[in-house]
Amino acid sequence: MAVNDADVQPVTDRTHDNSWSANLELPQYADDEALLVEHATDAIRRTTAGHHVNLVTHKVHGHPDEYLVDALEEEFDAVTLRYVEQCGCGGHVLRATL
Repeated sequence: MAVNDADVQPVTDRTHDNSWSANLELPQYADDEALLVEHATDAIRRTTAGHHVNLVTHKVHGHPDEYLVDALEEEFDAVTLRYVEQCGCGGHVLRATL
């Protein structure tokens, strides 16, 4: 069951001039891997140089190496991605720095 685009709130509505975490564990991401990838990309774009964003992904998609890392590396020329850990709830944390 895909989420209606009109019902989807962006992962952020501002540029972050600090390190921060993007919550991609919400129910809207469980059924829509493409939306998770899109919002992860937006989160990186909204993080200023010298800072990182922790992309906290939904557990149903598995390890971010399986679907997210390649997509982000294709989108950004100079992104550094580092796997941090699996959360207690089953999701994963991937740290992205430009």
